Amino acid sequence: MARELSPRDIAVLKKLAPECEGLECAGSKAPYKSILPPLSNHYAKNEDDFKNRISALDTDDLEYLLSLIKTGEESLGCVQPHYMTIFLEIIAEKMGKEKAQEVMNIYSMWNEC
Repeated sequence: MARELSPRDIAVLKKLAPECEGLECAGSKAPYKSILPPLSNHYAKNEDDFKNRISALDTDDLEYLLSLIKTGEESLGCVQPHYMTIFLEIIAEKMGKEKAQEVMNIYSMWNEC
């Protein structure tokens, strides 16, 4: 679902990627419409870096992300599987396996970026 990032979205994105200066894709110049795809595709250098960044989120920020995922406002389609696995592990660790499974079910419905 296309959306404009809210102030809260921007705050979470900046927490995850403090080096993020603009709110658009460097390649396509399209504005970011989600938080996790830009993190995984533009800012995280590798799996360890992605894990460290996601691990820095507190429970409130994770709950917020989960609420966006559940409503379809946060796109998971462009998040690569190896990064999604890490995200799910952190969700399971911090919020429980049930919530991680719920996110996995939503992720498995996405077919395209």
